[in-house]
Amino acid sequence: MKKIEVACPTCKKKFAYYSSEFRPFCSERCRLIDLGQWLTESYAVPVQKLTEDEQQTLEQLINEKNSDEESSDEDDLR
Repeated sequence: MKKIEVACPTCKKKFAYYSSEFRPFCSERCRLIDLGQWLTESYAVPVQKLTEDEQQTLEQLINEKNSDEESSDEDDLR
């Protein structure tokens, strides 16, 4: 088995990566701390706001896709 030591992203403690069942964390405690950060929205993926034109285009595409799926579902029922 490979032996690589890495730092836990939560507590920064060094641990043998491939022998941890909680990878990339050193323990279940650190894994749950990280999960809690995501659930409380302490972590966030940065996004760009859409312009009004982009938002309208996106809504139009979604509506078209939904109407195409409804038409396809109706054809399947016949």
